[in-house]
Amino acid sequence: MQTLDSLAVLPDGALSSPAAQRNAVAILAVLKAHLPAQGRVLEVASGSGEHARAFATALPDLDWTPSDPSPEARVSIEAWRRDGPANLRAPLSLDAEAAETWPEGAFNAVYCANMTHISPWSATEGLMGLAGRVLRRQGGLLALYGPYLETDCPLAESNAAFDENLKARNPAWGLRDREAVEALAGAHGLAAVRRVQMPANNLMLLFRRT
Repeated sequence: MQTLDSLAVLPDGALSSPAAQRNAVAILAVLKAHLPAQGRVLEVASGSGEHARAFATALPDLDWTPSDPSPEARVSIEAWRRDGPANLRAPLSLDAEAAETWPEGAFNAVYCANMTHISPWSATEGLMGLAGRVLRRQGGLLALYGPYLETDCPLAESNAAFDENLKARNPAWGLRDREAVEALAGAHGLAAVRRVQMPANNLMLLFRRT
């Protein structure tokens, strides 16, 4: 389970992420404004599962499918699902870098938070390929949350230090250039449509299937 957060283990076995608790309200506000009223949402790299539980609860008309390649994460997601909303599905064992693990069905939206910077660039390439495959309808939404590098915006000191820390942990990790991410998305039929400034120097990047 790739995370830089210090996770707490709850009595029922679920993992609790302080970062997920902090950013859930702000992310949900953006999702509510841009997700369809009904449909299927695929969450990639769901981690502890707190976002999946919170968002599925707040958006009862959306069918929410979490996923994570980590067995530890999937156990936590299942714990959060217990007594949760009926629209929160069982987690998929999905690895963005392994196309054979991708679901075959169509989705109306794909959501992914805090994955691109704590994974190799190949994971972002896989994420875009996955979104291009499952977002079959024109206008399908890809929503990405996290910190990014931007040529037209000075890098916050906190993000610069975070980027250095990531690269020290793993040279393949690090904040991704927003323009490079948008170009990669475009190669898979996903057009960048909105950049939303979020708390703590994070962004929500929204893409639509063309």
